[in-house]
Amino acid sequence: MRLAQSLEKTGRRAVILNADSAQVYADLQVLSARPTTAEMGGIEHRLFGDWDGAAACSAAAWAARARSEIEQLHDEGAVPVLVGGTGLYLRVLLDGIAPIPEIDPAVRAAVRSLSEEAAYRLLQIEDPLRASELNPADRQRIARALEVKRSTGVTLADWQLAKAGGIGEDVTLYPLILLPDRAWLYSRCDVRFAAMLEAGAIEEVERLLMRELDPDLPVMRAIGVPEIAAYLAAEISLPEMIAAGQQATRNYAKRQFTWFRRQPPTDWPRVAASEGYENISIQDQFASLLRR
Repeated sequence: MRLAQSLEKTGRRAVILNADSAQVYADLQVLSARPTTAEMGGIEHRLFGDWDGAAACSAAAWAARARSEIEQLHDEGAVPVLVGGTGLYLRVLLDGIAPIPEIDPAVRAAVRSLSEEAAYRLLQIEDPLRASELNPADRQRIARALEVKRSTGVTLADWQLAKAGGIGEDVTLYPLILLPDRAWLYSRCDVRFAAMLEAGAIEEVERLLMRELDPDLPVMRAIGVPEIAAYLAAEISLPEMIAAGQQATRNYAKRQFTWFRRQPPTDWPRVAASEGYENISIQDQFASLLRR
């Protein structure tokens, strides 16, 4: 936000593009912490709430939309500012995606019918490299790796070698990775989840459940949805739901912190951000961009 506002002060139009896999869904205004009009600070925002929860927004689908938006903004002389914590989205946008053929529906159905434990054990046999990289509880990625191997006969890692469609070499990047203090971050996670409940997260999940969507859809597995759904079904108490939601948020923050510390190119600047990011100077970090 501060970068976009600084750009507009120099006379350059800036538009914020969402790269968060939860904030893309119209159904998750509260639980995804999608910015309100006031929080947008007068800056145009795109790709927020653009997908209906009944349809999964894949990394490829998001990247296609993001590429189109970026091309349009460049043609208009505007600066796209990508924000968000979904590393896979950014990776697909910049590096491209493997041209994996459509998965055989019979294979997909068979894989998706497996229990979490059975799917992981089979992946350890059929694609041990990928299995070693995944958390045994990461049901979605385990199923994806297994169905790709079974449907195509080629592992996901080998498909990745044939990536295409990335824009990383065609655009000038001004990246900045914020690495806040972990204790402060985890405390913020707890405060954030409690604030979401006060802002109507329970009612939001009630409306979502009324749609009777496939429980395997991403919108149904977003942080907070399973926990609140369990509370609404009287399976857990309110304090248990709050504790579970806060723990899930902290776990996700830890995974994202690790990903952004290790996965992006080593020459991308990383800043150890203080509480509230007061120590970050937009002018210093993006001096060349702001001078253009």
